[in-house]
Formats: sequence, structure tokens, C-alpha cells
Amino acid sequence: MALPDPLAAQIVQIARKAGDSIMAIYNKDFAVYEKQDTSPLTEADLSAHNCIVAELEKISELPILSEESADIPWEERKSWNQYWLVDPLDGTKEFIKKNGEFTVNIALIDNGKPIMGVVYAPVLEKTFIGIEGQGAWIHTDEGYSTISARTHQPGETWKIVGSRSHQSPEIKHLLNQLDGETELVAMGSSLKLCLVATGEAHLYPRLGPTSEWDTGAAHAVASAAGAKVTVLDPENPLDPAAEALTYNQKESVLNPFFLVSA
Repeated sequence: MALPDPLAAQIVQIARKAGDSIMAIYNKDFAVYEKQDTSPLTEADLSAHNCIVAELEKISELPILSEESADIPWEERKSWNQYWLVDPLDGTKEFIKKNGEFTVNIALIDNGKPIMGVVYAPVLEKTFIGIEGQGAWIHTDEGYSTISARTHQPGETWKIVGSRSHQSPEIKHLLNQLDGETELVAMGSSLKLCLVATGEAHLYPRLGPTSEWDTGAAHAVASAAGAKVTVLDPENPLDPAAEALTYNQKESVLNPFFLVSA
């Protein structure tokens, strides 16, 4: 099958091209960089950023906000109705550990809402795509297949995306409010949101710092797959009236705490 939106198909190709530039560095011996007093992570970040910006500018006149060009003044950004939100390499620890759980992220934001997103994990050879009103997909070596978030069923173990390290008191407070057993599903980078999008997890509570480019693309995937991404109140983490997470609505590009739920 082919994606129903030609623009999304172009973004997938751009993400993969950026991923190729990252892999050219990822596959090198990092000890070489120590001798040169340079960082493979920095080189990979900048290489992917330059690739994405150059390719986006060929197909779109919309502004671009990337982690590697995040110093655009709020006075300029606040007038944007639509723009591209980019994290050229999300998953710093995963890249350095070489566990493969890092991603290239490109999102199209419309009036504060992510309406299209592509998350590409080059080592895992998985691409996640979400398009508002049209659906969500994963692409592997077997081709495209649709994905959808999966609601928790009575008696089923809750699968919660979280850190591999110890859980905070706030996370424990949330887990205590759930009816039944819980199981931790560990994953790096923006792939955490994608686990809810694919139905492999029910919840992803984020009670730590993130920036808007960390989440925009995967947010679009999760939303298109039927999940919700809402602002999380640690005192009332399962509030059904929680507001949706939004983008470029304030000077700071830091996200509030949030919850991804099916």
C-alpha cells in the first residue's frame, strides 16, 4: 500500500535520508572522535538537521523550528499558524549506548496542533506515520500496516511506558490509582509515545522535562492512532477533563508534564 497523503510520503523520505546521514556516523568507531576532540552525537545531530532543513525547503515555504535552530525569537514564532517542528536526533543516551532506540522526528503543526508526524528509527528500520483524520501506520521491511491505540480491558495487566530506572513518587501515585496489575514497558526517545499508538502499551505518563520538538511528531502519530496526549496534573493524573498538549502557544518551548493514553 501507499500512504494516502503525498506530502506525508515526502516527509517519510526526508526522515529516512536524515536517518542515513546519522547511520553513517553511528556505525563508526566512536573512539576516533575522542582523538579528534569532537562528538559523534553533535556531528550526527547537525548532519540530520541540515539534511532535513534542506529537503523541507525544497517542498515547503513554511518556517522550521528544530532543536538545532531553537533560538528563533518568540516575537517571530508567535505569528506562525503552520510550521515544521523537527528533532533531527531524539534519544541522546540511546545513540551513545548504541541500543538503536533513537529517532528522527518531523511534525507539521497547525495552530498549536500536530496534524502530521513521522518518526523514523533507522537502526530498528521502523517508520511511524500519523495524519490527522486519515489514520496511522507503521512501515517495516514487510511494508505498511495500520496501527491503533488499544484501550485497557477489565482484568488485563496495565502496560505503562516508563523509565528503565526507578520510578518517581508521582508515577507510583498514578499507578496506585489503576485497577489491577501493572507492567513496565521500557523504551527510549519518542518511541515511547509510539508504543501507545501501536497498542503495545496503555499509558505513557511523562513527569520529567521535554521540549516541544521531542514530542511533536510522535504526538501526531499517537493522536492519529486514536490516543490522547493531555497535560498531566501529578495530583490528579487520570483527570478525564485534562487539556490537550499544544505547541508554540508560549515563549518557552518546554512541555508541561503530559499523559499519553488510549
